[in-house]
Amino acid sequence: MLLLLIIVLPFIGSTIIACTPSLVRKWAAAITGGVALVGLLLTCSLYSHVESNEVMRYEVEWLPAYGLNFVLRMDGLSWLFAVLVLGIGVLVALYARYYMSPEDPIPRFFAFVLAFMGSMLGVVLSGNLIQLVVFWELTSLTSFLLIGYWHHRIDVRRGARMAFTVTTIGGLCLLCGVLILGRITGSYDLDVVLAAGDIVRRHDGYLAVLILVALGALTKSAQFPFHFWLPHAMAAPTPVSAYLHSATMVKAGVFLLIRLWPVLSGTPEWTWIIGGAGVCTLLLGSFVAIFQHDLKGLLAYSTISHLGLITVLMGIGTPLSVVAAIFHTLNHAIFKASLFMAAGIIDHETGTRDMRILRGLYKAIPFTGVLAIVASASMAGVPLLNGFLSKEMFFAETVHVGGTENWWMSIAAVAMGIFSVAYSLRFISVFFGKLPDNLPKEPHEPPRWMRFPIELLVLLCILVGMVPELTVGPFLAFAAESVLGKDIPTYDLGIWHGFNLPLVMSVAALTGGVLFYIVLRKYYTLASSDQVPVLHRLKGAQAYESTMLSLSVSAAWLVNRLGTQRLQSQLMMVMLVFIIAPLLLVRPLPDWPALHFAGTDPLFALVWLVGCGCALAAAWKAKYHRLAALLLVGGTGVVTSITFLWLSAPDLALTQLMVETVTTVLILLGLRWLPPRSRPTGLSERIPGTVLLRRSRDLLIAVAGGLGLATVSYIVLVHPAPKSIGDFFILRALPEGGGTNVVNVLLVDFRGFDTMGEITVLATVALTVYALLRRFRPAPESVSIPAQQVSDLDPAVRQTPLEQASNGYLMIPAVYLRFLLPFMGVIAVYFFMRGHNLPGGGFVAGLIFATAIIVQYMVAGTAWVESHIRLRPHRWIAYGLLLACVTGLGAWIVGYPFLTSHTAHLHLPLLGDIHVPSAFAFDLGVFSAVVGSTMLILVALAHQSVRSHRVPGGGLTIPAAIPTQEIP
Repeated sequence: MLLLLIIVLPFIGSTIIACTPSLVRKWAAAITGGVALVGLLLTCSLYSHVESNEVMRYEVEWLPAYGLNFVLRMDGLSWLFAVLVLGIGVLVALYARYYMSPEDPIPRFFAFVLAFMGSMLGVVLSGNLIQLVVFWELTSLTSFLLIGYWHHRIDVRRGARMAFTVTTIGGLCLLCGVLILGRITGSYDLDVVLAAGDIVRRHDGYLAVLILVALGALTKSAQFPFHFWLPHAMAAPTPVSAYLHSATMVKAGVFLLIRLWPVLSGTPEWTWIIGGAGVCTLLLGSFVAIFQHDLKGLLAYSTISHLGLITVLMGIGTPLSVVAAIFHTLNHAIFKASLFMAAGIIDHETGTRDMRILRGLYKAIPFTGVLAIVASASMAGVPLLNGFLSKEMFFAETVHVGGTENWWMSIAAVAMGIFSVAYSLRFISVFFGKLPDNLPKEPHEPPRWMRFPIELLVLLCILVGMVPELTVGPFLAFAAESVLGKDIPTYDLGIWHGFNLPLVMSVAALTGGVLFYIVLRKYYTLASSDQVPVLHRLKGAQAYESTMLSLSVSAAWLVNRLGTQRLQSQLMMVMLVFIIAPLLLVRPLPDWPALHFAGTDPLFALVWLVGCGCALAAAWKAKYHRLAALLLVGGTGVVTSITFLWLSAPDLALTQLMVETVTTVLILLGLRWLPPRSRPTGLSERIPGTVLLRRSRDLLIAVAGGLGLATVSYIVLVHPAPKSIGDFFILRALPEGGGTNVVNVLLVDFRGFDTMGEITVLATVALTVYALLRRFRPAPESVSIPAQQVSDLDPAVRQTPLEQASNGYLMIPAVYLRFLLPFMGVIAVYFFMRGHNLPGGGFVAGLIFATAIIVQYMVAGTAWVESHIRLRPHRWIAYGLLLACVTGLGAWIVGYPFLTSHTAHLHLPLLGDIHVPSAFAFDLGVFSAVVGSTMLILVALAHQSVRSHRVPGGGLTIPAAIPTQEIP
């Protein structure tokens, strides 16, 4: 349960902060930091289990037949990454407390941070590959929200959109790879997959899995050729950069490579794909970083380079390279997070990050300067700092894999080391020289606690660099063992290994980097250069924008060719598909079942003739009068309800009848939104007989399409099936679902997940209608009538709807119709309570209650109803969905799959035994969601459809009639 609590806590904290928009900055930061700290303590409390190489699991069955269970799994690697995510999260929360401006929407920022934290924890702790992909995409979504936090800026929106597009496309590739991988291994459980490495590598689908998984990992970790999104993501607030782009999000890709190393590594394809991408990335990123003018831009490209270093280590594929990759992942997160925070302080205190302006800052911010210099030295690989140790292990592995003949990877490693020293010196250079007078702000040291996270991280850089065995040695050992198993290689984290080739490479990188930086400053004038030498034409962002523009142009071309403003043409294309698709899908044609008309009741045939007549009349009447067409369509719905009732399906009949009632009223309110009919103006329309031919063609196509679908449906229904699923539900409805109404038990128990999806879609549609109508609200129309002329108006006009009703303007007095609300409420409760055993249920009851409210709107008007009844449909929707989800989660607590029903019998005084299944609560959620969705659409349409004439000075509001759009 602790594993579940570690993941759930950030989402709970995010919800609490998001629901309190008035929360001040310090309390939002305190909640964020507190949640991260509690999660860190819980993770640390599991250290004893991890130290003993125990793999902890928490599993809840969901779809065990498909291998889709909710599984949390913690071993040494995931423990180390969880500590990294939570530990850096605590420091970022403290740092953001002082960095963020009070004018910013602070609760939204910290809510996004916690949501991202929970998503990242889900990635590292997932024990199911499908579940890992879900959390993987959640990190893309939440990072998009964080990068686009300052959405009023164009560059921010562009960077967020670019990062989201690239990483989500990679996520889709990862999903495809995971599906194939699960097919090969026979399971999506991570333990099963990790034990099936030999099977996967021998399978024909190995290369496809490798490419798809690599695309997911390389896009997330900004590896070549997908590296371009990370520099543009630097438009995010600096706490976001310090968290996402140094310690968490970009580490998800390398975490995936490390996690699946036992399954996919050990082949030439792995080495060339992963190692090749890493080599290109580390050289490209380190070289371009030297010529950046933005502090965060320099750090972004240096991050790309170091991620490329880790990817190269994974591509090398030796056990010791895996150890080095894990070690450098940890080291990079420590020194890069501190550097991003230092860059944020410089920006916060000077008002700029342009290195062409910044210099001499050591005089103004000496403490921050010392911390930034030490962190930069660690990034450059200076001895006695943590970056030196892992980079020397990197050099050693390139020498080992190249042997005495192949030196190209060692040369690339040294070149990367030279470039990293050069851009580290470039970063440090802002602290030396003469302090400029034209800075936007007068620089000074930040608040004490804003600098504390940098101090702690820099202290870790020094401690890990000087006493690595005592500080990081045990953690690195059990993290490596969780990946490599018992065959973990021997390695030495000592500072001194004697004079050897890796040491020579380190010295060459340090010396060469200093000389290269001096030469560039003297002969290239870094401060005034605007382009990257040699590589200035290699612009991935421009290729991305060109691709997106081409897609937009192609989409516009398709819309121009296939789109039309006439609904008739679109419907004709749909009907043609209905005619052609059955012929393509059903080959060869099955034996035509015999049609049996014997024993057909004439009354039933007459009902169908009425329904067909209504349908044909609606099609003809729609040309002239939309209201009449709507009523005729309602007639076909009533005939459909009668048909269901005739065929012994009372649940369907009742539901259909209520749906027809509600939708007829809602469509009636929406008629005024339909555009007026445009008269055909083409030459063909003026030729005699052309219109008749066109309408005859449309009639034939419609009839053929309907007959095609009817034929397919009839064949499917009467075709003998080897095994009927109907018997399954009939036999198990009462003993397992606790109800005799098989239809209702099917909806709320056996297929409750489908029902939950349906009410979610219904709620989404209602919210969409509400949002659209709020944005496109028509201007109110009014008629100015002087107060002295009010007495001359017709008395009926001056009266309210209620007064008009009492004077006979309505067939039924409105005061009587008000009693329908409690009466129909009782009916709704009746149908709701009987639904588990008799026709009824939450959906029907919700429609009945919504109809009761619709009646009040029709009789008393919008203003009266909303002044006497507090509807709040948003809350109805929220409570309904929440209750449905909580009912499903309740089964998890007692170890059953999601939405498993439980039956209980309560004995109450006077009432006696009461049958209370857990599906009752779920059905109550359905009822609430249906009522809320219907009311929300009703309110949106009613507010748009009611117009009034205001009488100046008289205090009288006269409802105005809504003109219908008629065509003569």
